[in-house]
Amino acid sequence: MLLTRLAQVSQEVAATSARSRKIALLAELFRDAEADDVPIVIPYLAGRLPQGRLGIGWKVLSHPVAPAAEPTLTVRDVDARLTELGKVSGAGSQAERARLVGELMAAATEDEQRFLFGLITGEVRQGALDAVAVEGLAVATGAPPADVRRAVMLAGSLQDVARALLADGPESLDRFRLTVGRPVLPMLAHTASSVSEAVAKLGGCAVEEKLDGIRVQVHREGDTVRIYTRTLDDITDRLPELTSAALELRGERFILDGEVIAFDDAGRPRSFQETAGRVGSRVDVATAAEEVPVSPVFFDALSVDGRDLLDLPFADRHAELARLIPEPMRVRRTLVAGPEDLARAEEFLAETLGRGHEGVVVKALDAPYSAGRRGASWLKVKPVHTLDLVVLAAEWGHGRRTGKLSNLHLGARTADGGFAMLGKTFKGMTDAMLTWQTERLQELAVETGDWVVTVRPELVVEIAYDGLQRSTRYPAGVTLRFARVVRYREDKRPEEADTVETLLAAHPEVKP
Repeated sequence: MLLTRLAQVSQEVAATSARSRKIALLAELFRDAEADDVPIVIPYLAGRLPQGRLGIGWKVLSHPVAPAAEPTLTVRDVDARLTELGKVSGAGSQAERARLVGELMAAATEDEQRFLFGLITGEVRQGALDAVAVEGLAVATGAPPADVRRAVMLAGSLQDVARALLADGPESLDRFRLTVGRPVLPMLAHTASSVSEAVAKLGGCAVEEKLDGIRVQVHREGDTVRIYTRTLDDITDRLPELTSAALELRGERFILDGEVIAFDDAGRPRSFQETAGRVGSRVDVATAAEEVPVSPVFFDALSVDGRDLLDLPFADRHAELARLIPEPMRVRRTLVAGPEDLARAEEFLAETLGRGHEGVVVKALDAPYSAGRRGASWLKVKPVHTLDLVVLAAEWGHGRRTGKLSNLHLGARTADGGFAMLGKTFKGMTDAMLTWQTERLQELAVETGDWVVTVRPELVVEIAYDGLQRSTRYPAGVTLRFARVVRYREDKRPEEADTVETLLAAHPEVKP
């Protein structure tokens, strides 16, 4: 498939808000695709690169390249070139990346260049998400949508199911079953603003600790244990203590859902960055395990003794979990009968926060496990941190944000009267906000480049964020996790913005 076809569909999907039209566009695209195109087409539509981060920054992308007159690039050509880019490392890597990016852009038409810029920078957000792609595949192949959704859930990969469907038709869906040793996408939670809102929506429910750890899925078949992340990466070799824990359980064939988390000597959770760093460590695992040991905490059972539990109510799945897992390895929880029992839920939230965890997840007792979906029967509740920060610069957007200043550079006040950048965000902005900030920031501009507009530090913006982590990229040694815009504070002056010292004091667990 030519890249120009994909870029055109991406643009058309971005231009419509009608779900039915998005599905029709994707169905037509899938009919035209070959089975081997699918593992590339699907992530590209969702704005993801199969290769992950490529180490390509704005400096590499800032040099304009004359576009090709005619489209010749195929999606597989692009994938091969980006794979080559991802392998570049060592001395001279920056120059080599620039050369390869230049060659790629020279082979692309103007529309293809625009699409590639958005893809590489992570700003392809046209709403062609996996759920819509599933519907498009169903229409394209004549398969029942529910069967496609379940196959994707059990395969853990939309790309694998799409390739099978396009190659072999709807009959191929029968091969996708819940199997020990083959991970499935985890069930995710929606957000509720409060425990009372969550309990009001769900009625009888379990209120469980929300741990700031790493999601894991543990598979055991006899003496063989495999451990997978929420993105289905196999990390068994990195977590020997989790393998040992799984082998000590009384069951010999199961699939469990949970998290691993690092605790300090007082039993309080260490920072997320420490847990993530430990799980990500691939070299000298034994030393890493000694320095930052992690503990498993399980909260669901998907399969026990060869029985598929996905369609059972959560109350029944938890009963199976409790039969297998000793209480210290299960997530803390309390049962709530409904809104009349709200005080119990509120008290549990307060206790959870007091233990250093980030909130709670409220789960309906009668709900099945909706693998790979953000189900309405799981609702997470956690306090929202906010800061008043100053906009230091903004980057021009791509895709539907072309021509708009989108990605904000955020700064907090420093002791010497300056500002220290804490990170960037393009999240939380409405179309009206994008239009307003583009005009306002250009009025404040002191330097206008091809990609970044530097502004006078005068505009204060309220930012919500989930936490803080260490970072060597920024001058304060820390950066915000999951920052998003709440609103602009034109009623505040820059000297009223929050300071780096205030931020660090609010997160004593993070030391720059």
